[in-house]
Amino acid sequence: MTAVFITLGVILALFLLHVLLLTTRRRRREAEAFMEFPYAHRGLHDKSTPENSLAAFLRAVEMGYGIELDVQLSADGEVMVFHDESLLRMTGCDASLYSKTREELSALSLGESEEKIPTFREVLALVDGRVPLLVEIKSEHAVLEVCRKTAELLDGYTGAYMIESFHPLAVNWFRKNRPSVVRGQLSATLFRHGKRIFSMFVVENLLLNFLARPDFVAFDYHHKNSYSFALCRFFHRPYTVSWTVKDADGLQKSGHFDGVIFEDLTKDELAPAGRLPSAK
Repeated sequence: MTAVFITLGVILALFLLHVLLLTTRRRRREAEAFMEFPYAHRGLHDKSTPENSLAAFLRAVEMGYGIELDVQLSADGEVMVFHDESLLRMTGCDASLYSKTREELSALSLGESEEKIPTFREVLALVDGRVPLLVEIKSEHAVLEVCRKTAELLDGYTGAYMIESFHPLAVNWFRKNRPSVVRGQLSATLFRHGKRIFSMFVVENLLLNFLARPDFVAFDYHHKNSYSFALCRFFHRPYTVSWTVKDADGLQKSGHFDGVIFEDLTKDELAPAGRLPSAK
């Protein structure tokens, strides 16, 4: 009988430790206003308007959508707006973005368009505070340097913005160095994809939340019933953002998330789902 109680005690202790590791920051007032907007994933792009381009960002601004975008560093330390580690898919150049200078990157076209890879400076000047930004810190290369340089550019920006990253240390960098900035932890069922197994397990299960203390958790809505994510929502009640919703079925399934990152949806689809400011 004693062994049973010891076993139950150990299980309870591990459960409570797990819950503690999932701790988030209780700043609901600061994050609330951002949840009013749907965020166009890499801008409002389509076949003729490439993702993470100035044209895609301008379209999102004109529609009144928030903008989700990705930042990483060029070889000469410029903050560039681009998603993939490799340039191949979007430009046809078989190299990493961080192996090329800003000047070299400016010579590449996005897809079949005349759009170029923009700098973060250019995007900030274009948006100019007209809609909120959701800035994802990419974690493939020099992640803390990306944090520092991105923060320095945002220090001079008067518009509304949040940051997010899959890398808990990037989220923690903002906790320590820009504590007033609303920050989010990105996650999904990454562990099942098999690469960098331990780090993916940690990110998927939000095990460094206690260190990064995110204001919101952005989670792949397909896996919204993930055990750790469910525990985090129940015990710590952070804001939650669903990504990336691409159809009406996805809108319905992500209905219990506070915010949404979307692609290929119209206002006629977003409004009935309560995903526009005027619909809330």
